[in-house]
Amino acid sequence: MSRIFLAHISKRFSLGLALLLFGGCANQAEKPLASTQGRSTSTIQAAPSQSKKTAPTIRAQSSVGGYHANSVSGDYAGYQSVNRFIDEMVQKHGFDRAYLNGLFSQAKRKQWTLDYLAKSDKSLKSKPSQGSWSRYRAKFLDSRHINSGVSFWRDHRLALQRASKQYGVPAEYILGIMAVETTFGSYVGSHRVIDALTTLSFDYQRRGEYFRGELENFLLMSRSEHINPAKPVGSFAGAMGLGQFMPSSFLEWAVDFNADGHRDLWDPEDSIGSVANYFSQHGWQPGKPVVSSLRGNLSAATNMEPGLDNLYSLNSLQQAGLLPTIDCHCDDPLRLIWLRHNSKDEYLLGYPNFYVITRYNHSTHYAMAVHELAKAIKSAYSSSASR
Repeated sequence: MSRIFLAHISKRFSLGLALLLFGGCANQAEKPLASTQGRSTSTIQAAPSQSKKTAPTIRAQSSVGGYHANSVSGDYAGYQSVNRFIDEMVQKHGFDRAYLNGLFSQAKRKQWTLDYLAKSDKSLKSKPSQGSWSRYRAKFLDSRHINSGVSFWRDHRLALQRASKQYGVPAEYILGIMAVETTFGSYVGSHRVIDALTTLSFDYQRRGEYFRGELENFLLMSRSEHINPAKPVGSFAGAMGLGQFMPSSFLEWAVDFNADGHRDLWDPEDSIGSVANYFSQHGWQPGKPVVSSLRGNLSAATNMEPGLDNLYSLNSLQQAGLLPTIDCHCDDPLRLIWLRHNSKDEYLLGYPNFYVITRYNHSTHYAMAVHELAKAIKSAYSSSASR
């Protein structure tokens, strides 16, 4: 994703890093694993999981991979922080120490990731520059993303219908997330998750605590789903699958939507259900708007504070001479969205559903890209279906 990701990190990421450091897409700068047109890009053939309710208490013999060592060797030999982490996993979750010693002995330190993040940290900007929205939008609102969305919708129409009915989330917004994150599996990342999370847990001081929590959750995820933890690949920050879930989000919101006995974020159906469930659990309001334009005294918007942290009632906006262009009878707090085009500035109103999208990634630009792609994909799909 781009630098926007770093500017919008919160104490606890929603889907966390899914990572905007490549403009919202999972490792868009990397070579794609495959262009799947809706088919899974996973090379992992996970066995059916144990009961998810018992995952935290599954003992070490359920861990996969056959790793074993008396101590950690390789890139992380001598890291006391790694040894302390292993101690915690043994004591807290019942992992076998020799198994974790063996696993971390083959983990690789990703210096490229550390260098990239260090450079990005130094170049953060507090306010969007002129044309920032136009540049960001151009990365996603193109024929490749839209046409891929239409193809994916055709291939997985029934799963999208079922998810929309079960969770109350329109199919186009599920697709908008997948379009921005991975272009429907074309770019799911090429970094081993164990390498990414180990590097960021023990060599990235700025967010080390957060990533150690994700590493803990990744090991729990791998054990509960009976996956070899050295096999999954994802973004350079450990985000996984078509929807780029971090491990903590997997444990809390991923679902087995194809009913095959395990959750696989590289599987299109499980990804569809998981994204829809994420939206639902974060307060998506079926049938309610996402954004609207403004009418009235538009110059008043320049004197108001935009952004996700500033809330406005409909009454306060009316007093300022601003009105939404739709009549939604909204009692919920609204947010002022500031978009900087190449030639002008634009102000919109963000409704609670807009805020729900930002729980996936805490960026106004990200949520607007998802929203506009959702509308564009739906329009293109409807047009193709009527021919």
